[in-house]
Order: sequence, then structure tokens, then C-alpha cells
Amino acid sequence: MNFKDFEHNISPARLDRYRIACQGNTQKAMTLYRKNLKVSQKLFTIISCFEVTLRNTINRHCTAALGPDWLRDAALEGGLFDNENCAKTAGTIREVLSSLADRYSHNKLVAGLGLGFWRYLFSRHQYRALGQNLLSLFSSRPQSTAAVKYNAPFIFRQLTRINNIRNRIAHHEPICFLERQPVKDTVYIRQHYACILQLLQWMSIDVDSLFYGLDQVSQVCDEIDAL
Repeated sequence: MNFKDFEHNISPARLDRYRIACQGNTQKAMTLYRKNLKVSQKLFTIISCFEVTLRNTINRHCTAALGPDWLRDAALEGGLFDNENCAKTAGTIREVLSSLADRYSHNKLVAGLGLGFWRYLFSRHQYRALGQNLLSLFSSRPQSTAAVKYNAPFIFRQLTRINNIRNRIAHHEPICFLERQPVKDTVYIRQHYACILQLLQWMSIDVDSLFYGLDQVSQVCDEIDAL
């Protein structure tokens, strides 16, 4: 497809930054657009695996500590999240429960809650409500220092970063540029990818086995850098 037709389909506004990043080379601009889609697809797969692993790890921990229906119970009147500070968390659980209706099962409820929900379990009030021990899931994290505290707020910030890039991809926003600049760059992708790997390693997850046959993020980043 020639650039004129490609631009007609994708839109000039969307393609403009790719063209600028490629110094007006329209062939390279189309290639960069496709490479951005490819790396977004690869990274989204990694994020999806991470999300499932995280939520299952949290769920096993909380089920052992709080019972088989801990999520539903936490949102009930008098439950762990039934307070002003955790009202949004409880509301999110109730929304999924309402959508499930008589199809409820704990596993369906777990699956119905997104990464944004699970990250909030490391925010101050939710973390406290659950017993202040979720940090034990990251048992291989480094010891805190005066400069860096590897505590629940730190994990919350890291999960927020991952959730943000997940949402960028889900909303079809490009991830192959410097922030707010039409300059080709893969540092943003590589940093978030490294963050995912780090958190999984702190959870003592075998990353190579988990991502076997799926992990091509670095490869596509190299292709973008070489373009």
C-alpha cells in the first residue's frame, strides 16, 4: 500500500508524528507504525500474563488468610472494605458481583477485576484493611535502604506504571516515542518491560518459563531502534 492510501485509512493526524520521527521518509513512517503495533501487541501479552499471575498470587494469599469468598465478604456490610477510605474498592467489587448475579463464583469475581483493582490493594487503606502483609508476596525484593524503601507504596507505584502503559496500549496510543515528542525512542517500552520482569522475579516467578514462546519485546524494540 502506498503512503497516501495508508494515510487515508489511518488518518493524517495519527501518522504525522511517525512521518516526522522518520524525517519525512513515508516508507519508514509506515514501517514504524506497524512496528509500534507489533511491540504493543507483544508487550500487552506480557502485561496480561503478569496481571493474571499477580491476581492469582494475591488471591491464594488472601484465600488462605481470609477464606474462600474473601473478596465478596470484604465488600459486604461490615466487611474489610466497608468504610469510607475503601469505598471505591468495595464499589468495584459490588459492580462485578452485580454483573455476575446468579452466575457468581469466587473465581469469576477474581477474573472480573482488572489490574487497576489489584494494584490498589497496595495503597495505604486497602493494604491496611487486608492485614498489612501483602508485601510478603514480593519476598525476593531487595532490602530497603535510606535512599529507596521497597515497601507497599513502592510496589503500588510500580504497578501504577504498568497499569498506565497497559491503558495506553488498550487505547491505541503509540508507545515508541519520547514523551510528547515525535522522536522515535524505545526507552519507555524497555523501562516498563524491565519493571514487569523485576516484580515477577521478586515474586520468585520463573520468568523464562512463564513467557516461553511469548517474549519478543526486546527483539521488536531493537528493530525499532535500527529503523
